[in-house]
Amino acid sequence: MAVSETRLIDRLPKVRGRLAEGSVLSAVTWFRVGGPADVLFKPADARDLADFLKQKPRDVPVTVIGVGSNLLVRDGGIEGVVVRLGRGFTEIRANGTTIEAGAGALDLNVALSARDAEIGGLEFLSGIPGTIGGALRMNAGAYDSDISQVFQHADALDAEGTLHRLDRAEMGFTYRHSAVPEDWIFVAGAFSGHADDPKAIHARIQEIQAKREESQPIRARTGGSTFTNPTGHRAWKLIDEAGCRGLRKGDAMVSEKHCNFLINTGDATAADIEALGEEVRRRVRDKSGVELSWEIKRIGRPAAQAGVAAQTNDGGHG
Repeated sequence: MAVSETRLIDRLPKVRGRLAEGSVLSAVTWFRVGGPADVLFKPADARDLADFLKQKPRDVPVTVIGVGSNLLVRDGGIEGVVVRLGRGFTEIRANGTTIEAGAGALDLNVALSARDAEIGGLEFLSGIPGTIGGALRMNAGAYDSDISQVFQHADALDAEGTLHRLDRAEMGFTYRHSAVPEDWIFVAGAFSGHADDPKAIHARIQEIQAKREESQPIRARTGGSTFTNPTGHRAWKLIDEAGCRGLRKGDAMVSEKHCNFLINTGDATAADIEALGEEVRRRVRDKSGVELSWEIKRIGRPAAQAGVAAQTNDGGHG
């Protein structure tokens, strides 16, 4: 009689949080597509996560996701352990004109907490649909500001579970990118603002929300901005000029409202969305000679490769 293969979950250390096999990730991504996680881990807190990283088998890959906003999970799912930072990583505290936030805190909630603490300068976060962990990883920005402009320090766990406090130089910020190793996991960050009138802060947040509502398909199943802006160009304009507005592949479509957004209009697969994005890149390259780079993080296995190693792991929190 053949000996059955040991289940991954049985090889993992005991945790205070929750481990679950085969969790469907399409339920938590904004595109509403993607295959399952081999194992989903929701750590109780940073210590629980650190202990897990210290004790887990070295051959087990780890992928971190946040709220799944700027993320495309491929149809074959994600190999190994997917870490999703939940309630134990959402605390937000004001200290003078500094805001300290867990990596699982929503960017919008950080902006609102800053407003309530009469701290200005963080309003731009209300226009970024994600978490602080993802914002740190990709130097997220909107409305003439980004994380690098307000950054004070960040706390991250390395692959061995050791905690590091990172300063600006160690972050290595560039446009929509930080140079922190991909297998490090952000657990918290601190950001500098300035004293301001909460009514004025609130007015700026409302203005940002109104602009988003007017110009972006925020009520559609989307992953936010699909491509980064090439130097000297606007991605949406290049896409529009290449005739891609409204372009479809299956139920995946280039938004007619803002053509740097891909949307799932019904039963699109992750493969449909990724193929549509690659077709957009091809048409833009043929029309303008400009190479668009993906801003959305694409992770996991294509459907045909379920059960084999992941092809891409961009390490994003989403």
